[in-house]
Amino acid sequence: MTPDEVAQYLRAHPEIFERHPQLLETISVPHPYGGRTISLAERQIVSLREKVRALEAKLAELIRIGEDNDAISEKVHRLALALAGAPDFEAAAAALVFHLREDFAVPHVALRFWGAGEGSRTSGAPVAPALREQVATMGAPVCGPAAGSPFLSLFGEAADRLRSIAVVPLGQTRAVGVLALASEDPQRFYADMGTLYLRRIGELAAGALAARS
Repeated sequence: MTPDEVAQYLRAHPEIFERHPQLLETISVPHPYGGRTISLAERQIVSLREKVRALEAKLAELIRIGEDNDAISEKVHRLALALAGAPDFEAAAAALVFHLREDFAVPHVALRFWGAGEGSRTSGAPVAPALREQVATMGAPVCGPAAGSPFLSLFGEAADRLRSIAVVPLGQTRAVGVLALASEDPQRFYADMGTLYLRRIGELAAGALAARS
């Protein structure tokens, strides 16, 4: 019989080990981490230990992710309170930039707000129409390498030092501004990172600024 046929037979007839329990102790197999041989029962214990270690590692990872999310949620909450308590447009814009730099440790923050109409308040230097159109078509935050990004122009002289960037459109049904975050660290904002909290921050910022513009 071939090894595959033996394996198929044992799967089809598990009762063989009930009829011949001594097989579990007398059949020896190679130890996965050494040159010696061990019984089938010992090999099963080794396999179970490996599964336990894998589950423990996965649980530790889930706990770490949960703790990280809790910490970010707390920071977003503090930002929301600061925006809600801002008495005017300038205070809301300043609170947004301050919390992103100090609480979220984002080294470079660029905020541009052009509002929904001619009478709206603005923040920062004027944004070129082409860049506004690009913001209007984004639909969601975008992260990735800074090289080649048209939004680098928002950072002025610091643009040459930046290696990663996150661009957050402000406004849900219509773009009223853009929030750009950047870093010298190429891994700070990477293409596959989650953008849930960036989107929430963008929604909070758009709401607070639009209400005071």
